[in-house]
Amino acid sequence: MNGRPMPCSQEELGSLFLFEKLAPEQIARLCREGRVEEFEPGPVYGEGDAATCFYVLLEGTLVLSRRIGDYDVEINRSSSRGVYAGAFQAYLGDRLRQVYNSSLRVIEPTRFFVLPAETFAAVMREWFPMAVHLLEGLFFGAKSTQEAVGQRERLLALGSLSAGLTHELNNPAAAAVRATSALRERVAGMRHKLGILAAGSYRRDSLQTLVDVQERTAERVAKATDLSPLEASDREDVLSDWLDDHGIGDGWQLAPTFVQAGLDTEWLDQVAAAVDSDTLEGAVRWLNYTVETELLMNEIEDSTHRVSALVTAAKQYSQLDRAPHQVADVHELLDSTLLMVSAKIGPHLTVVKDYDRSLPKIPAYPGELNQVWTNLIDNAVSAMNSTGADGTLTIRTARDGDHLLVEFRDTGPGVPEEIRDRVFDPFFTTKPVGEGTGLGLDISWRIVANKHNGDLRFRSVPGDTRFQVRLPLASAAPTPPQEPS
Repeated sequence: MNGRPMPCSQEELGSLFLFEKLAPEQIARLCREGRVEEFEPGPVYGEGDAATCFYVLLEGTLVLSRRIGDYDVEINRSSSRGVYAGAFQAYLGDRLRQVYNSSLRVIEPTRFFVLPAETFAAVMREWFPMAVHLLEGLFFGAKSTQEAVGQRERLLALGSLSAGLTHELNNPAAAAVRATSALRERVAGMRHKLGILAAGSYRRDSLQTLVDVQERTAERVAKATDLSPLEASDREDVLSDWLDDHGIGDGWQLAPTFVQAGLDTEWLDQVAAAVDSDTLEGAVRWLNYTVETELLMNEIEDSTHRVSALVTAAKQYSQLDRAPHQVADVHELLDSTLLMVSAKIGPHLTVVKDYDRSLPKIPAYPGELNQVWTNLIDNAVSAMNSTGADGTLTIRTARDGDHLLVEFRDTGPGVPEEIRDRVFDPFFTTKPVGEGTGLGLDISWRIVANKHNGDLRFRSVPGDTRFQVRLPLASAAPTPPQEPS
């Protein structure tokens, strides 16, 4: 938007704090190559437009804002003469994408001194060469440091997740190994017991009935339901009494296995009816091998399914085999992240999932959203661990207008009032030295705001801290990352 041209006063420019140290000939050059314009209330330039001019406030009131999702968020409002905006990084040249990183509007008739970006860059390099070198070093040095530390943080997170995944995989794998070893012993025992039964005085029809009972036993094991400890104990007592009454020694050792398989005294009565009393114990112990074998195979099956689920979760988390941008279910992303960081959460913290499963899938970069979830969960866990007490992490999803809300609520000590305006600053961290880089929330904000046109904010009181991510439900072209202003 162009304003109304007005005469440029060297005296007025020289009175601004920004130019007060310039020589008269330098002020004269600014007036000659720049211009003064008056703007009526309304926009001056928009965020993301090519940065063509450097604006210095002479009179009036300016408002700077940034686009967060569907909202313009005001970041500065000033009536101070000499404040500036626009192409103030033009001296960096083509090494930086020269666009306005905020929107500028005025709320009353306002005069600006306007200097073309090329002229601003030229006078900076000509008049302040040392300052330009220092500023370039500061800007690109900080950018390089941020990228290096960000990469290091991602590697540390990857190492932590790998350790957690290895730990989670080790449990079912070790269980499968133990069950396989025990299964080998039970099958060997079953072969031995079968030889004894075959050499014994069993009638042909009794053996056939016993085989039928064995088949039905295997079916019952597959359909067995979990019991409470009290229910299991009561049933074990009943089965132990039955076994003792029928002269089967050490019945208390057999009873827990039968109860776990869902067998009862009625089933034992069927076995007793199929064989003679003097061969009953051998038959029961042979069927015990059947029960143990089925239970061990169930354990192996469960363990291998858990390994498969962990591998699937790791693939879901990393998104290695998927397109970077796709329509995704945030609940699947949240669940895969929780599984990957479960070792870090620990037994003294409770995770509550308050999901609205009716929410639709959204267009997103799933791999990068998983990084956001990881950072927010890690911060919540660290905050609750700092108290040394039990805590609860609640993850809630809901619809918020035309956005999808993902909220992470923890019962930690809260964010102190004096640092709340710094939590999203790069390199700011409250963690001990060596435990945090201070880039987790900065990276998360960039992913949510810049890549997803969403919003990341928080509110906190002791015992109730909530980080809220809002993502557009409708598809929108992703915004290219902006350099920080």
